[in-house]
Amino acid sequence: MGFPSLSIRLAFVISFSVAASYTTTSSSFPLKPLSFSTTNPPQPKPKPKPRASASDLLALLGPPQQASTINAKEARQLRSCFKFLVPFSSCPPGPHSETRRALSSRPNCEQDEVDELVWWPPAAVAELARLAVDSGGDPGAIQRALDPTMIIVSSLSCPVFILVTYSVKLCQNVLLVPDIEGSNKSRCELTRIPYGRHFINEELNSYLKLLFEIIAARGPNVGLDVSLSRYDLFHGHIFLATDSGRLGILFHAKEYPAYDKEVFPYNMGYCQRGSNVMYDDSMNLRNILWLAPLPNKSTQAWLAPGVLVVLDARPRGIIYTDLIPDYVDYARTLYEDDFGDVVADVNYLNVGGAKPDFQIFIC
Repeated sequence: MGFPSLSIRLAFVISFSVAASYTTTSSSFPLKPLSFSTTNPPQPKPKPKPRASASDLLALLGPPQQASTINAKEARQLRSCFKFLVPFSSCPPGPHSETRRALSSRPNCEQDEVDELVWWPPAAVAELARLAVDSGGDPGAIQRALDPTMIIVSSLSCPVFILVTYSVKLCQNVLLVPDIEGSNKSRCELTRIPYGRHFINEELNSYLKLLFEIIAARGPNVGLDVSLSRYDLFHGHIFLATDSGRLGILFHAKEYPAYDKEVFPYNMGYCQRGSNVMYDDSMNLRNILWLAPLPNKSTQAWLAPGVLVVLDARPRGIIYTDLIPDYVDYARTLYEDDFGDVVADVNYLNVGGAKPDFQIFIC
């Protein structure tokens, strides 16, 4: 009689246990309730702030029609970084500009005369500027104006069988320039390639010398304390501007600042050895831009005069934030290929001894 009761009780316990087990298992993986609510569509990412470009900068230094295409705020910020070595003028030439001044080898001109030589250079420079534009911005057109004679810049590249005459060395019928301010002793190669050339028209070479001299003379007026030396200002980069083909040169001063573990802890190689160029706020002004007058593509008229301006790359300025690459922000370097197609480098090197003797070498 007791067995049925036990069976019922056992059956109840088993039934309860199974039910409890099922309930526990089910609650561990609850079904997700159905939802009929709609989620908000993903919001579009905010557009990045437009960055100023080298082309924008060139437009502001061109005729008014080009300058007017630049956003007003950006134009205002870029103009705040212009420190002109020659007063800026966007006016087309008057009748007086057609009579271009002849250029002496190293003129000691009055200020107005120097300004005129930048705005409206001698005929040879004007012809080269027009050739640059008429060729569609072809670097080869400018390179063909160079004398094919090569001038060796460094004796490190010269074979041992050289002829020495009056301190001028001839190497395989090519003029070899003496040591540049102790560069050979330091194993320093200042130029991109070991030989240089001149323009066939000597007036072009004289004008390049003039530009270096103007920068050195007028730089302090805008805060650029600069010297003509292999550590400071000795080279520039000739380019033809993107789109317009305008002829220009981007000069670099403060090329090899002295190593200083506190102020400038960067090793820049052999050419930095012996530098007396201090790293200071004038480093912001190391990029100097020359632009030739801009010719009209359709007529013999001119759209804008020449320009000579220091580009202020001060921190937080638009040139620093938008145009200086992050990896060289400490050196404040603008690159010539951002402005257009590169033609060649122009170097102004002191080949003299106790008495300075600066010569042009185009590489």
